Amino acid sequence: MGEIKSAAEIAMEKAQKLGEATDEERLEWKYVPEGRKLAVGYIKQGGNLVLELSQYEDNIKKYIIQGASEVLIGNISLPGSDIARKNTKKAMDGLKVVKSDKAGVENVFSKIRRIFDHYAGQGEQQKRQAYQSLKADFEAKVKQALQQQFGSFVGVKMNVERQPQFQEEWRKIRAQLDSQYLMLLDEYKQELSAIS
Repeated sequence: MGEIKSAAEIAMEKAQKLGEATDEERLEWKYVPEGRKLAVGYIKQGGNLVLELSQYEDNIKKYIIQGASEVLIGNISLPGSDIARKNTKKAMDGLKVVKSDKAGVENVFSKIRRIFDHYAGQGEQQKRQAYQSLKADFEAKVKQALQQQFGSFVGVKMNVERQPQFQEEWRKIRAQLDSQYLMLLDEYKQELSAIS
């Protein structure tokens, strides 16, 4: 019969098969999270990224920038609220600092700004129309249900916008309308990730 091994022994065997981590991997494991932390602090409290980055040696700086870029790109979102707009602007300003290909970054930013302009203009108009249409449909259904249940409609005024079914349906429609913008935005975020 074979020997029964503990989970720790199995894990140790697998780790030995993988071999020792390289110096590059160790630096990445240590400094990418530090770069993420740096970017989170920058988004929340502000600060000077140029000054922060200047404290690191060149061989370490690329890992700090990698981690910071991940967080900054992750903070670019559709301008649905003032906080989203503020965080996006801050993230884009930060990316201009940490990325070395400034022209490439600005090229992608111009595409992102076009999405945001469309979202704020025509996208908002689409949402208003969809909302009014949904509200009218719900009011008609409620009126019909009341007439069927009570005979004649007594002119009861009901706020359908507060109904959970209405809210749920509106969330679905809004998510569907936003999805086309989010797909493009994700594409552009991937482009930003690829830029050095």
